Amino acid sequence: MKKITLLFLILIFGNLAYAQEKLTRTEKLTATSKVWGFLKYYHPQVAKGNYNWDEQLFEVLPKIETATTKNDLSKIYLDWISSLGSIEECKKCNQKSENIYFNKNFNLSWINNNKLFTSELSEKLKFIENNRYQGESNYVKFENKKVGNLNFTNELIYKDLDWNNQNLRLLTLFRYWNIIEYFFPYKYQIDANWDDVLIEMIPKFFNSNSENEFHLAMLELVVSIDDSHAGFVSNETNKYFGYYWIPADFKLINGNAVITKFYNDSLAKADDLRIGDVITKVNNQEVEKIFKQNEKYINGSNLARKSNNAYYTIFNGSSDSVNIEFMRGDKTYNKTIKRYKFKEFGYERQKETEKFKILNESIGYINMGILEKQDVSEAMEKLKNTKAIVFDIRNYPKGTGYAIAEYISSKQNDFFKVTYPDLDYPGKFIWRNGTQCGINGELKYKGKVIILVNETSQSHAEFTAMILQTGDNAITIGSQTSGADGNVDKFEMVGGYKTMITGIGIFYPDETETQRKGIKIDIEVKPTIQGIIDGKDEVLERAIEYANR
Repeated sequence: MKKITLLFLILIFGNLAYAQEKLTRTEKLTATSKVWGFLKYYHPQVAKGNYNWDEQLFEVLPKIETATTKNDLSKIYLDWISSLGSIEECKKCNQKSENIYFNKNFNLSWINNNKLFTSELSEKLKFIENNRYQGESNYVKFENKKVGNLNFTNELIYKDLDWNNQNLRLLTLFRYWNIIEYFFPYKYQIDANWDDVLIEMIPKFFNSNSENEFHLAMLELVVSIDDSHAGFVSNETNKYFGYYWIPADFKLINGNAVITKFYNDSLAKADDLRIGDVITKVNNQEVEKIFKQNEKYINGSNLARKSNNAYYTIFNGSSDSVNIEFMRGDKTYNKTIKRYKFKEFGYERQKETEKFKILNESIGYINMGILEKQDVSEAMEKLKNTKAIVFDIRNYPKGTGYAIAEYISSKQNDFFKVTYPDLDYPGKFIWRNGTQCGINGELKYKGKVIILVNETSQSHAEFTAMILQTGDNAITIGSQTSGADGNVDKFEMVGGYKTMITGIGIFYPDETETQRKGIKIDIEVKPTIQGIIDGKDEVLERAIEYANR
């Protein structure tokens, strides 16, 4: 009996101690970010825009700082909610919806966190969820309801942001985190748990010791959503990586940087740089190690796109020279080469003008990056007798996919499904069938259809490839695409810094994801170092080989 009594007392006092456990600053700020964002989009009085919601955050933060236990913290939130006015019963909220929901992103489980919230607060938050705002939100609207992408409205920008202002730094984090929490269709695919990202980023924003640290925290936050559409650039981030460039572009292959082209031939020649040089070290650091150190600052949905986007992180610096170790043939060399401000290169991207042509007398080739809608009928007419047409989408097409589909498909085809945000229930997404492509009838072009893609194929390029993949005789050759399919949501962060996210979910009809994974590839081909040295387009060569079968 004594043992039972002792165990009972241990349980009682243990629970009391747990209830009074002192909360850390990060725990309190994590909870505040979530409550603030939840009320912003769910509470009827807040979502209507009846309050300056940024100012409300600034007013509550000093109170949060003084709270030590969950009882203290919960009382602050309960008083705050009470001050916002009454909430009427939402009859519509309880009606069964006819929508088919995609729920992998939805997560309000934090409401029941009994380490941070009392049962009274959890019940109040649940009540707000069940009686959430159903009108047009002050803060988020459809940019195009037919498409599903969003416009984030009535947000104060704080154009003259003073990085020393701790409240504004926290607002920067809280605002961005909650946009992703409720409106990013691919939140569930983020490598890190999004709650953990908030916990990790709070000290970086709260304790920023310099403007550069603050800007790097913003960059890291944006990169953390693993979306090739999401980018962040400022003078401070540019300063961090350096304004001086080597006069050559490169491709990361097997952890090394292989020179692929020059921004200025004469400056490259001055240091005897050659196409195909394999650079293994920069300032005595392995290229692969530099990439991994900077990866948290390189945006991209997948490693292929991150490698493509690493152009400013490997060789750039603040001085006009850099030491490299490189391989040429079977020999290894070490030397110092010059770096320059990019404008010194006088670089102009080579303009392509040939929209379509015939290769090897019998294979059509279309450059989808410059083919206009009005060119489609002429191109298909001139290439109609070829045994194959190569559609090169290693670029950004101009909306020609639907028109081309009418030549390469003998029937109408489903080629995608969509998820878009439910603004009446933030955090939830609704399935919708996409439009069809192609027409029913006799196949107009009977040859092979060969689609070329790689890591530069992004967004509309991936969508266009999905259209062409419905062709009766279509095959896709190349390597993993960017994995950022879907219309974008553009918005400004605190300070007026522009960024964007993929705004709608794009899937194949069988609900296979395209985000992060990229589109489906039938024959994988990647450039090789020898191919780069020889000036070959190995992906195109593989397409010609396939056409000649």
